[in-house]
Amino acid sequence: MSHGHDEQNEEFVEAETTGADQAPVVDQAEVVDADAVEATDPAGHGESEQATVEQDLNELVEEARCQRDEYLDLAQRTKADFDNYRKRMAAESSAARLRGQLEVATGLIEAVDNLERVLAAEGVALEQALGGGFPDDAAISLQGVIVAYRDLNATLKTAGVEVYDPKGQPFDPNLHEALQAQPAEGTDPGIVLEVMQRGYRSGETVIRPARVLVSQ
Repeated sequence: MSHGHDEQNEEFVEAETTGADQAPVVDQAEVVDADAVEATDPAGHGESEQATVEQDLNELVEEARCQRDEYLDLAQRTKADFDNYRKRMAAESSAARLRGQLEVATGLIEAVDNLERVLAAEGVALEQALGGGFPDDAAISLQGVIVAYRDLNATLKTAGVEVYDPKGQPFDPNLHEALQAQPAEGTDPGIVLEVMQRGYRSGETVIRPARVLVSQ
């Protein structure tokens, strides 16, 4: 019996020894690597990521500012172009309206000239024709001429067209057209002696210069 007991003890010791030999062994290399990583950058990895994010944000902000400046410049140039276009259209429209008015006025002035020739042939002064009455014993046809003459002059006045008679005034090439120059005693050179055809203007625009005789 003693021999069997000793064999069991030997088996038990062998089993313990074998179990001890099979215990897990820690890999020293893994421990060293982990320590090395932790020692290399214990907190720097997070700071690096934050710096990268800040740099990206700064780049985005700068890009947004550049785009804003480009859009602002484009908007300003577009507004300036539109303002110039609007002014140009307004000027062209005003010029076209003025040209139309001048064309109509020119036609009316020609009709007035014809009526004045009729009045001169009938011996009716222009002041008398515009005075509101009629010459004594004036024929119906002459009365019709006088009425038409008054109406056309009123229309021209309403349109801002005025007639001017420069007799006795210094000659002005901007307002007058000299048909002839002749000596005149007691008169300085360059004075309008006689008006052959009265002038018409609208504001500063001369529709037709007055045709005159000038002293020399």
